[in-house]
Amino acid sequence: MNRAGPVILTVPGLNGSGPSHWQTLWETSRSDTARVDLGMWHGPHRNSWVTKLDQAVRTTDAPIILAAHGLGCLAVAWWAELAGQAYGWPVAGALLTAPPDVDRPNAAPELKAFGPSPTTALPFPSILAASTDDPWISVDHAHSLAVLWGSHFVELGDCGHVNAASGVGWWDEGQELLERVINASELNSSTTPVIDARSVLAAKLDGFSYARHL
Repeated sequence: MNRAGPVILTVPGLNGSGPSHWQTLWETSRSDTARVDLGMWHGPHRNSWVTKLDQAVRTTDAPIILAAHGLGCLAVAWWAELAGQAYGWPVAGALLTAPPDVDRPNAAPELKAFGPSPTTALPFPSILAASTDDPWISVDHAHSLAVLWGSHFVELGDCGHVNAASGVGWWDEGQELLERVINASELNSSTTPVIDARSVLAAKLDGFSYARHL
């Protein structure tokens, strides 16, 4: 499909995104938006999610903007660390919303499986948005992740986990943030082709210790 702008790929988190979640509403209302089916929504496997995301990126026309929520943000960060893409291509930007704290000592096993949090700056412009009362992460730790990943940090106020239960609905502010990411990606646009990220990713996943991290 020919598009004037980038393709928006939503990346849900643990348990997926239900019919009232802003990601689902965006997918059903915007012709440029589609979901990455990571599978294993209730029992995620880090390597599987990274591989599924990589497949979605490689089979989608670039440029791509990722709109991730919850644990999906960690999937994006791990993909970026392992894939080795060139800056801004094919993923040109990302909106990362409400990442959980996978480093917390009492984090659920499903979250710990994605720890420790990646520390490499993302190879594309990004915004990390978090609320001040998210039960899954403190706003200070969310800000720390933004610093590590080179993301612009946006404090959302009292919005819970920024999901359907938080009552954000369509999430107009999120649409505004998405447009900011798109504009930033256009300013940083490049026709430089991606390096052989597929082989880089496969090699790194093969060398990743399941026993240690999963």
